[in-house]
Amino acid sequence: LGISIDRLEDKTLMAIHTFKAEVTQLLHLIIHSLYSHREIFFRELISNASDALDKLKYLTLTDSRFKDMPFDPRIDVLFDEKKSKTITVSDTGIGMNEEDLIQNLGMIASSGTRNFIEKMTGDARKDASLIGEFGVGFYSVFMVSEKVEVISLKAGEEKAFKWISDGKGDFEVKDADRDSNGTTVICYLSEDGKEYANRWRIESVVKKYSNHIPFPIYLHFEEKPLDGEGEKKKEHSEQKVEQINAASAFWKRPKSELGEEDYTEFYKTLTHDHDPPLHYLHTHAEGALEYSTLFYIPGKAPPDMFQVDYQSGVKLYVKRVFITDDDRELMPTYMRFIRGIIDSEDLPLNVSREALQKNRIIENIRNASVKKILGELAGLAEKGDEKYEQFYEQYRILLKEGLYQDFSNRDVLMELVRFKSTMVDGYTSFAEYLDRKKDDQKVIYYITGANEDNVRRSPLLEVYREKGLEVLIMDEEIDEIVVPAIGAYKDTELRSVNRSDATEDIIKEGNDERNEQLQPLLMRIKEVLGESVKDVHMSERLTDSPSCIVADGSDPTIQMQNLMKLMGQESEENFRPILEINPGHSIIKKMDSVEDSDLFADTAWLLLEQAMLIEGAPPKDITAFTRRLNSILAKAL
Repeated sequence: LGISIDRLEDKTLMAIHTFKAEVTQLLHLIIHSLYSHREIFFRELISNASDALDKLKYLTLTDSRFKDMPFDPRIDVLFDEKKSKTITVSDTGIGMNEEDLIQNLGMIASSGTRNFIEKMTGDARKDASLIGEFGVGFYSVFMVSEKVEVISLKAGEEKAFKWISDGKGDFEVKDADRDSNGTTVICYLSEDGKEYANRWRIESVVKKYSNHIPFPIYLHFEEKPLDGEGEKKKEHSEQKVEQINAASAFWKRPKSELGEEDYTEFYKTLTHDHDPPLHYLHTHAEGALEYSTLFYIPGKAPPDMFQVDYQSGVKLYVKRVFITDDDRELMPTYMRFIRGIIDSEDLPLNVSREALQKNRIIENIRNASVKKILGELAGLAEKGDEKYEQFYEQYRILLKEGLYQDFSNRDVLMELVRFKSTMVDGYTSFAEYLDRKKDDQKVIYYITGANEDNVRRSPLLEVYREKGLEVLIMDEEIDEIVVPAIGAYKDTELRSVNRSDATEDIIKEGNDERNEQLQPLLMRIKEVLGESVKDVHMSERLTDSPSCIVADGSDPTIQMQNLMKLMGQESEENFRPILEINPGHSIIKKMDSVEDSDLFADTAWLLLEQAMLIEGAPPKDITAFTRRLNSILAKAL
């Protein structure tokens, strides 16, 4: 940070700081792109105040240094619509010192800034929902403010500080006065923001976004009293203070008192998502353990869902006291899309993160919650609810992760996963596949590949298509890991058509005489290809294509090799497929009589390379491949 120090006339020490570059970029985006959703600045200020109160409440209950500190949790909102044109939001929370102000308001974690900027779509409504999600909500004040002052005194300290900025590049930090711990944010409103310095506007925004904040929000306003005839007196006005939010733990309220709109509004408050959730599940459990849970499934996948440092979406409370929102032990990793609340009556208030990782109470709540969520999804799937289709489109990869990770819930997860098929449009389940399969069919056939269109055209499917056998299409990288690991659905084996033994049940008897006649040709091709292939076989599965490649036995398929290469675990050079050739194809019939050794070698290599290309593996030597292809083309013309 660039810092210059000056002495003011009142001898107060002031430091002028320069915003970090990414903050300046972020401010520009927020101010100029999200102007149509300015009211969210108020949501963010209230949310930040609530977080500050949560943190201090936790310390007063768990830290001996703060247990004797008087704690009167409240958020106060003041406004001046006539003179200074300001809105002020003040809390009695944890507060900030000079270092906190610089760290929290002068810079942002680079990943949060970068992710926010990358996710900007240009749609103001969608982008507005990202503000709170990436922890950059405070900066939305500059959509409505010409200048912002933040006065704060950290709990347990004696010195207060003031942060001042117009959001255009610099900010100041100087000494200040504040009677008690907490933070006060003063927004000097611009022309665009003056509409918010209004009692009814403030109340409506609080009711919309912050009604369920668990601390009281008080609005300070002037009201002219009525005279004896019921008319407002012109000269006098009274200062009034009214609580304008419900201030109760939403998740502890009986479900009978709550409607769809209530759940939706709380979800938006909790997640900062501008859109309603896809589904929610509210539970109160009593018995050996007493707890409440409220879980939401977002309509769209969280933007950090596939990042290693994804943010946990579940907050933990103990007896309505906020404990943490950054503990991944609250949900298995494959359920990282869940947003919501767990509130336990049995955990100690001072439970540490390390203790949570081994805590039997949390483990039991998590296990019960996972079963509840999966059961709810199974109900939607069984009813053919459109919600399940929307859910699966967003979160199918995570369900497949669960198949690999969560053995105890594998049976229900097997009922939830869906795949594309050679027989039906859209997705189908394992159960539906079994209902359609032929009576004498003993296995479920599937094919893996990196691209659905290429997989559907794969030569490996030719014999299955000819015999009217359905094959499930698994075109996502994770399928290659998950499906072989599960092995079977109920008592029915899952068999990959990418493997050499896949046709054993289809083709009962091979053509031994033709195979024997082809042996010299097979040996000749094998000699040309050398160590690039494990073997060369006559194919019983091909009807139209001249060649294909398959994996032998337990050898990894080409798709698995590609995946392992991406993960840095194994090199592509280790893959040695079996090359199968179609004795009925015109190319193979002509090869046996080719005497030109160079022409024969080029043809043999092109049979292998085209088969590998179809399966998603580029030729190892592009230059040699091009030379061979050009040579064959020249001789064909």
